[in-house]
Amino acid sequence: MQNANRQIRLIARPDGLAGPEHFDETTEPVRQPDTGEVLLETLLLSIDPAMRVWMNEDPGYVPPIQLGSVMRAGGIARVVESRIDGLAPGDLVQGRLGWQTHPTLSGEGLHKLDLTMGDAEAWIGPLGTSALTAYFGMTAVANVKPGDTVVVSGAAGAVGQIAAQVGTLNHCRVIGIAGGAEKCAMLRDSLGLDAAIDYKAATDLSADIRQAAPNGVDVYFDNVGGPTLDAALENMATLGRIAICGRISQTAAAELYGVKNMGLAIGKRLRVQGFIVSDFNARYGEARAWLAGELKAGRLQQRLHILDGLEHAPSGLRMLFEGGNTGKLAIRVAT
Repeated sequence: MQNANRQIRLIARPDGLAGPEHFDETTEPVRQPDTGEVLLETLLLSIDPAMRVWMNEDPGYVPPIQLGSVMRAGGIARVVESRIDGLAPGDLVQGRLGWQTHPTLSGEGLHKLDLTMGDAEAWIGPLGTSALTAYFGMTAVANVKPGDTVVVSGAAGAVGQIAAQVGTLNHCRVIGIAGGAEKCAMLRDSLGLDAAIDYKAATDLSADIRQAAPNGVDVYFDNVGGPTLDAALENMATLGRIAICGRISQTAAAELYGVKNMGLAIGKRLRVQGFIVSDFNARYGEARAWLAGELKAGRLQQRLHILDGLEHAPSGLRMLFEGGNTGKLAIRVAT
């Protein structure tokens, strides 16, 4: 290991999409760990929609990333040196690493990986935070049950892929909404969804949902917000449940879309609930046990979209919002 920690720092707050122009790469000396700290080598970094929100001056539910600071990000790393009981060189950990190659961090928030459950790529994907988000959104928030008709927006993304499969594995009829014929084919042919709707080709998304779910939608798992949420609201069944996970279509929009059909929630007696995965922190073990079991049995999968090199993190974040990825987007920093 060279005595260098490559870092990518936030230097400007974006108005709209984030990209390379909002970041600067620096190199700092590697800092040896003090008592209670560990020196890590970053292997994989997760690229998630929430990262764009964290760049705002007022993200709302978490502190903002300060200008000049290393960009916040979760990921998987290998222990190089440790002054923490229970962590030894060679162990793999998951935590808030930031966009850097060799962070020195306290043990708080680091989780040692159980490699009997899956390898590093499994832990960034189907055992990672996005998969936990999908699991709890479907099971604890939407209370999905056999026989439900489920619609998942952003179904080819990191959270959407797992949410859709939680539905199929719970014996639901699952309809995915994604952008492009290739993504829709993957949802049907690889993940086994009952139907997939290409919103980019749709002239009337509400009508397309109605055709796929003529008896109404019992559960809508929303990753995108905006007009897609409006279309889903028009097609909800009485006593339907909507889990609000994200609003990626609005996160960097120049002009916010005003949802028009929320009034339908009254007559249909809908339950609409937003959530954050950390709401279920005490139950992460339960979720990972289920996900790992389904993964090992071959019933659960997740496509990963990996870019090689820390320098690609800023363009990867832009790619996420332009829909250029299929599946969980991550940056490979080292092997």
